[in-house]
Amino acid sequence: MNQSADSLRDEVGGAPLPGQLVIVSGPSGAGKSTVLRQLLECCDLPLEMSVSATTRAPRPGEEDGRDYHFVSLEQFHAMRENGEFLECMHVFGRDWYGTLAAQVDQALADGKWIILEIDVQGALSVMKRRDDTLSFFVHPGSRSELEHRLRSRKTEDEQAIQRRLEVADEELSALSYYDYEIINRDVNVAVSEMCQCLKKSAREGKACLKS
Repeated sequence: MNQSADSLRDEVGGAPLPGQLVIVSGPSGAGKSTVLRQLLECCDLPLEMSVSATTRAPRPGEEDGRDYHFVSLEQFHAMRENGEFLECMHVFGRDWYGTLAAQVDQALADGKWIILEIDVQGALSVMKRRDDTLSFFVHPGSRSELEHRLRSRKTEDEQAIQRRLEVADEELSALSYYDYEIINRDVNVAVSEMCQCLKKSAREGKACLKS
């Protein structure tokens, strides 16, 4: 992962790399956030995370505008009615999350590779509306491993865990809609594979083979 963005620009004729919309999905417990955090640190591309709007309350350590744009339910519905979201979803029947279209458009105009970490429903919605996406589906390799990770968190009761596993089964059925599959058994390997796929796309405009 040591190839710089400058050398990639040389490979594509010296022109600045165009902006790119990158979608990352996967079941809860797949380790998406950890992979993306390391990807931003290690991959020499102009990567930037999209900051979603949400109606849920901030968790300890979260900062408005950095982790999420925290808004009231009334504000969210007004933004939705005004067409401000590229996609939005009601998650687990509790809280609303939405991707701000203006932020995505500005990042692309600035030549950024903007990453949307969104659920499968939201991802399919964006892929249906736009044909300029690179999409990744991240999962741990098996349902048993996913269940082990969810239980290891010790943050949810049995009913919540079973609900997440049911949703994971539904999400895995959408794997074929994604360009790339990343099996996150080892975070460093997953980050390396994702970065290599992104750089291959920057050079050739072609999808990597699924892992």
